[in-house]
Parts: sequence; C-alpha cells; structure tokens
Amino acid sequence: MPRVLSHRQRRTAPPVTDATRLQLMWLASPALPVGGFSYSEGLEAAIDRGLVQDEASASAWLRDQLHLSLARADLAVLARAVPAWQRHDLARIAELNQWVIQTRETSELRLQAEQMGRSLVEWLRNRRLDGTQAPARTAHQAPAADADPRLIACATLPPAPTWPIAFALAVAQCLPAGGPASAASVREALVSFTFGWAENMAQAAIKAVPLGQSAGQRILQSLVDAIPFAIDHAMALHDSERQAFTPMLAILSSQHETQYSRLFRS
Repeated sequence: MPRVLSHRQRRTAPPVTDATRLQLMWLASPALPVGGFSYSEGLEAAIDRGLVQDEASASAWLRDQLHLSLARADLAVLARAVPAWQRHDLARIAELNQWVIQTRETSELRLQAEQMGRSLVEWLRNRRLDGTQAPARTAHQAPAADADPRLIACATLPPAPTWPIAFALAVAQCLPAGGPASAASVREALVSFTFGWAENMAQAAIKAVPLGQSAGQRILQSLVDAIPFAIDHAMALHDSERQAFTPMLAILSSQHETQYSRLFRS
C-alpha cells in the first residue's frame, strides 16, 4: 500500500531532474492539444442551476471537486499507473483503464476521458518528449518500427485509452528507463496533472460564471493551496479505497447533455 512520505523522506528521495520537471510542466500546459479547455466537468450545469453564482461559490465548488472526486479517483489511478507503465505491467494498466471508464457515469464524461486520452496518445506518436519531431502519420497508419511498445499498447486499450492512463504513459516516457518510478517522480506527476486540471477549471469559471481575470487567479490560488493535501490523500489510497461517488456531478452532467445553451462539452 502506498504511503505518504514525511517531509524528511521527501528531502532524501532521489531528485527529479530539471529536464524531467520541464517535461512535466509541458504536460500541464493548457496549450497541449488535447482539448481540455472545452470541458467544464459539470461546472457549467451547476451555474445554470444556480448552484454556482459568483467567485466564492465557484471556488468552493472546485475545491470540493478536487477533494471528493479528483483526489479519490483519477489522482489515485495516476499514482498507480505511472509505476505500472515503468515496469511494463500491461495487465495492470488495462485494469486501471477499465476502472476509469466505469467511473464515468454519463456519456459526456466518458467521451471526455476517451477523447483527451486519444488526443494525448496521438500527440505522443507525433511528438517525442525529448523535443524531436517524429514522422507525422495518421491514426490509421501503423506505428513506426521504433515506437515505444507501451505507446502501442496504450493506443490499443479497449475501448479507448483514458486521459489519466495516457497522461501516466507520457510521464513514464519522461522518466529514466530501466528503473522503478520513485515516489518523488510520481508526486511531481500528480502535481503536473492536478495543476493542469485546476488551470482549466479556473478558466472555465471565468468564461461561464462569468468572472474577471483577477477572480480567476484567486480561484486558482485557492486550488493551488489545496493541491498538496489532495495529492497526499491520493498517494495514500489503497486500491479498495478508490471511489468516484459523486451523485450531484452525475445528475448535473446528465442535465448538461440536453442543456439548451452551453459553452462546454461537459
């Protein structure tokens, strides 16, 4: 069972190199071509129903989503998936991918997880994280002979690679080959994933409430302050403790699918 490292243990863990950290920052970038900006994950429906009306309620909503949904589900999966990709444990990866799909209670949330996962895999096929450009190819072309076999395995996960699983592969490709993922590198991966989510959600709140840029930055600051605790919680969860019990989110997402006017795809 993974455990939360003490501050002293974190200081003595093998350091994450600048090159790896920069690649993880790249994966958190809103410019990454995976379409994360087009999803609000229920926030737009909450605004439409009057549950979120201003900066304070948007900030509270997103903090709850961070702790009650993201930390207990996708972050906990990511903490397991990075080491699994490092040791080429494809059975474990398939199991985690299926779990992610089963936690998506509406079609739009499932489509989001699958679309972002596919898009990241396609980007990884055409852009190597060492900064070199791979030969361009379409989704229907066979992978290059020198392609990472893990990338081929991810692309063929049934019914589709999900966003947390594809992100974990991108992280594993950043890490040194031939060794296990350290707790420090896994934690850095979770920081990258969570900050990318927080930035997208703050931008969604700015557009949908609507709010000013300064209010959006205050929401982002509130989420940033909460991220370390959420990551501690996610890394400490046993497999049997992972869960995605968010009935309000499921109801709002179902309503959003037929909402008359909307900006976002979820």
